[in-house]
Amino acid sequence: MKNEMEIQFSALSQNESFARVSVAAFIAQLDPTMDELTEIKTVVSEAVTNAIIHGYEENPAGTVTITVHLDDDVVGISVRDEGGGIDDVDQAKEPLYTSKPDLERSGMGFTIMENFMDEMSVTSVAGRGTTVYVKKQLSKNKVVNH
Repeated sequence: MKNEMEIQFSALSQNESFARVSVAAFIAQLDPTMDELTEIKTVVSEAVTNAIIHGYEENPAGTVTITVHLDDDVVGISVRDEGGGIDDVDQAKEPLYTSKPDLERSGMGFTIMENFMDEMSVTSVAGRGTTVYVKKQLSKNKVVNH
């Protein structure tokens, strides 16, 4: 079964929970385990928070776009901003690296995303934005009711 949804919202921190719940509600049709759902919600939170805090630091009127693809038991999620971009993606992916130590950022967002998902890629162009793509194969050991 292939299915897709896309949402856009203002780059405001109060919309992070909306994004997390919206993605979780859409993915629920695949009947993920509680652990899988929690991990996916955490990853969405991290990616959206990065887009808001880092992508749009100089333009709070920006927009965040999330696209979710469901293909059988595989979930693909893209979180995109059109903000400032990341100068050095490899450096940004390093555990504990943060460009905002003054905001008490832990620098673990990308590390968390990589650990909770099967795949993660980050594409970014300075001044044009960043897209974080993550993919997860959901477990197939669910009880099937006939």
